[in-house]
Amino acid sequence: MKRFEKITELTAKQQRAIAALVAEPTTHAAAKKSGVSETTLWRWLQEPDFDEAYRAAKSQLLESTLIALQSASVEAVITLKEVMTDQTAQPSARVSAARAVLDTALKAREVLEVEERLAYLEKYLDLKNKGERKAS
Repeated sequence: MKRFEKITELTAKQQRAIAALVAEPTTHAAAKKSGVSETTLWRWLQEPDFDEAYRAAKSQLLESTLIALQSASVEAVITLKEVMTDQTAQPSARVSAARAVLDTALKAREVLEVEERLAYLEKYLDLKNKGERKAS
């Protein structure tokens, strides 16, 4: 099923409620902004189609946020590198920048290793499942 297929099946009021849920910090504020009661909003959240559409909207927001962070990360690394190598900067600032660069590099390495291992396991399980189907 496509990610946003369920959203188009919702009423206009439900779509406004999802937009408010994503934008507002509380369900109270989201209910007020979308013009429905908190009880109605809570009831809608118990409905599978509404909940699925809400999760898809949150997922899209997170994806957009991650894309923005990724594009800003290059500038952040350049800034950290400039501070780290700036002989006129305070030693504590240089150490903090160096630590941030090293910590980030190590975390990125760990994530890449986990992604590689996960991809290997998924491929292994896929091949194993195909082999079991042929044997049946």
